[in-house]
Amino acid sequence: MNVIFPTLLILLGSTVQTLAYCPVVICPGFGNDSIDYDTPLEQPADVGLRSVLSRRGFNIDTVYTVPVKRSDWIRVAGGLLDIPNFYTGNALPTGLGYGWYVKRLKDTVDLAHEESGGEKVLLLAHSAGGWLARAALGDGVWRDQMGIRTRDRVKGLVTMGAIHRVPQDESTCVTRGALKNTDLVYPGAFLKDEGIKYFSVGGTAVVGKMVDKELNDFKSRASRVAYNSYEAVSGIGEQIGDGVVPFDWTQLDGAMQIRLDDVVHSINEAGTTMPTDRWYGSETVIDRWLPTVLKELELGDNFSVNKKSIDFTKWKNLLSNLIVPSNISSEEMSR
Repeated sequence: MNVIFPTLLILLGSTVQTLAYCPVVICPGFGNDSIDYDTPLEQPADVGLRSVLSRRGFNIDTVYTVPVKRSDWIRVAGGLLDIPNFYTGNALPTGLGYGWYVKRLKDTVDLAHEESGGEKVLLLAHSAGGWLARAALGDGVWRDQMGIRTRDRVKGLVTMGAIHRVPQDESTCVTRGALKNTDLVYPGAFLKDEGIKYFSVGGTAVVGKMVDKELNDFKSRASRVAYNSYEAVSGIGEQIGDGVVPFDWTQLDGAMQIRLDDVVHSINEAGTTMPTDRWYGSETVIDRWLPTVLKELELGDNFSVNKKSIDFTKWKNLLSNLIVPSNISSEEMSR
């Protein structure tokens, strides 16, 4: 798979002083594998979020990812055995459907905390990892039997393209109550007063439209995929978002809210297997939100990345024919 453009940006000289701000735990989204944040879609590790963070001062050895295999998500079907909660739309985030994820997230935070010598962790939670991270933060008690508070482990939570609200008709929510109960019991930036800082990052790249199926250009396909996804998430298909989650649903009450134009949901363009350099954790996007996070956490007053004056647009135009699959033309991408 050709990834010349983002790799060249890296090889041409991104440098940063190693500052090792704090340990990080990346929380994968629904359907994602931990490897998607390391070597996404079989691209070089330089393209992955862990490496992107390391070029901005984080110690890559203290950037962890909650261990999740793509096949693990079949465990969500275990919720079928959660009787009667699953069937009454009252499932819990710690129940049979998602409890395994919450446990792994908390275990990974404990590991990061311990191996960093007791530092508090920054959570970077993608997609469903966002509301599941909120569930893991819980009511402020991290390990009840040990008297550990969540604030003793976690410095802040950044959600990227996360769903923070149930659909208008909550009976259609695919989490069968797990999201509803998370937001009901731990609403908004629930632990803000205990010193945990919340950030919700959302993209506005695609307007959902049920366009004619006869139209098969890139933008029409993206609009159709977005419409169907937005409708499933919120009940409203015709609105703007990151191609998977509508923007309004990504914004958490009480959090610092960050809107990113032309940013898509994940490591691939929605509805395709085509890698993208415009998702939340990509080399060309992360500097639009990370400096704000570091400043608010009082970690990044001297944040800087030296790109050696690379002309991103020039390189992207020059190499676009090498990174767009043969079945999708450059013209389609620019329409």
